[in-house]
Amino acid sequence: APLNADNARFLLLALLIALYMLCGAAVFSAIELPSERAAKARWAERLESFARRHNVSRAELRRFLRAYEEASGAGIRVDDVRPRWDFTGAFYFVGTVVSTIGFGMTTPATVGGKIFLIFYGLIGCAGTILFFNLFLERLITVIAYVMKSCHERQLRRKGALPHAGRRGSAGSEADSLAGWKPSVYYVMLILCVASLVISCCASAMYTPIEGWSYFDSLYFCFVAFSTIGFGDLVSSQNVQYESQGLYRFGNFVFILMGVCCIYSLFNVISIVIKQSINWILKKLDCRCCHRCQRKLFRSRRNVVMPGNVRSRRNISIEADVINESDTDGRRLSGEMISMKDFLASNKVSLAIMQKQLSETANGYPRQMSCNSKQNGFSGGVGALAIMNNRLAETSVDR
Repeated sequence: APLNADNARFLLLALLIALYMLCGAAVFSAIELPSERAAKARWAERLESFARRHNVSRAELRRFLRAYEEASGAGIRVDDVRPRWDFTGAFYFVGTVVSTIGFGMTTPATVGGKIFLIFYGLIGCAGTILFFNLFLERLITVIAYVMKSCHERQLRRKGALPHAGRRGSAGSEADSLAGWKPSVYYVMLILCVASLVISCCASAMYTPIEGWSYFDSLYFCFVAFSTIGFGDLVSSQNVQYESQGLYRFGNFVFILMGVCCIYSLFNVISIVIKQSINWILKKLDCRCCHRCQRKLFRSRRNVVMPGNVRSRRNISIEADVINESDTDGRRLSGEMISMKDFLASNKVSLAIMQKQLSETANGYPRQMSCNSKQNGFSGGVGALAIMNNRLAETSVDR
């Protein structure tokens, strides 16, 4: 099957993601590997010193440490922590499940719990993703309404729109304002600011209560709000807090708001990435088209082969009127193409060139529907479809 525009975008996106992952792996390996090796060396030295001091073999000590790891996986800790599977702990756990955060500090240990988690998470994650999509739709609607009101107020201040109750020469501007939508870049900026404000406020709460540094609190906010959920830092795990009920309620609200905002921000950024891919492919297509047109022009400068006309007669209706006897006679005699063949072939070439130039100017052929404009990617699912319907996807000018 030919490589169409959607397949080209898919392959380019897959290549860029693979390169992005390779670069990230190289950076993290360069940063974290020396620290891991140093920690491993310190631990081996401490283990050897402990075994010598207490006259314990290293094999017995390793067996004891493996037993502690199993206990730790079941929720046992050296310090006092709250029960993992009381009602509040279980509620915190199911919140991390349906939101796909999955910190990993609490996991089911029984077979029944694991089986129940499979079916519970299947329905819960799907319902929560639907909730996030509906939240995103309403958030974009509110942002679009506010930005449209501000834009309309600016136009009225400049005199481009009539005031309420009057209609004058600015009727065309008012009609164009009816279909106005905010730029995806403004929406991305608003969501960035909202996510940053929520993260900073949540970090200000976590720092004194959890005893983390402010940077660690910001790190936890991003890991939790983006549903990455490493589990190295987890909030609300101690047995007692000051104003415990208020803190746990604030923790729930911050995580809910942060996940919704970061989820929306990720979808807006994905649209910007899609536009960037469209721009890259458009530039590559323009160069390829120009190169192919130059080759086509050089090959047809002096002579046009009649076989091309016969094989492409279905492209142009006007090119269908060809004198077959005259064409066949000249083909057998080895003469140059007849004037009728020359004109018909050039009509076909002109139609192809016009189609290529139109696609080059407008990007790739876009399938328009009565409800949405896909801007390069055919179809649309979930949050991307919502964003495409709610936003005016501006092109990337480079």
